[in-house]
Amino acid sequence: MGYPESILAQGERVVLHHHPHWKCLLVPTFVFIVGTALAGVGGGYLSTSDINSTAKLVLGIVIAVLWLGIVIWFFVRPLISWRTTHFVLTDRRVTYRNGIITRSGIDIPVQRINSVEFRHGLVDRVLRTGTLIIESASEDPLEFNDIPHVERVHSLLYHEVFDTRDGNDFRR
Repeated sequence: MGYPESILAQGERVVLHHHPHWKCLLVPTFVFIVGTALAGVGGGYLSTSDINSTAKLVLGIVIAVLWLGIVIWFFVRPLISWRTTHFVLTDRRVTYRNGIITRSGIDIPVQRINSVEFRHGLVDRVLRTGTLIIESASEDPLEFNDIPHVERVHSLLYHEVFDTRDGNDFRR
């Protein structure tokens, strides 16, 4: 079973399942490219330098370890975090799960949602992403950043809330 199906109640259906927008991976990708370029320049400089072979080996290992640390911490970790973050809208609730080792999540029943709004600036509009803000009955508003196609998600969520409140609760 896929991720959303494993958390569904009997008869519950997924309306929408998203990971954060890919723009979250732009900075990690840039750091990966720059880090790899710097490691390559360092390795190239090291191979043409006039220092003894033991020092070259030690410095080569240091460059490789630094590069590996940068790649793991600034690229692989955000990539795995992006992949393990889920925004799921079902016909009964909104579910948000994230985390790699320590998972956390929140479920908001559709019946408890008071208002739904979205916000996105110029860059977010070009990339078709934004922040979804959900206000439920007894909590402060919750903000979900980098939701792909945030206007569509806003519309779908609004219709789920509206249809549930009217008692229609139609099944597509």
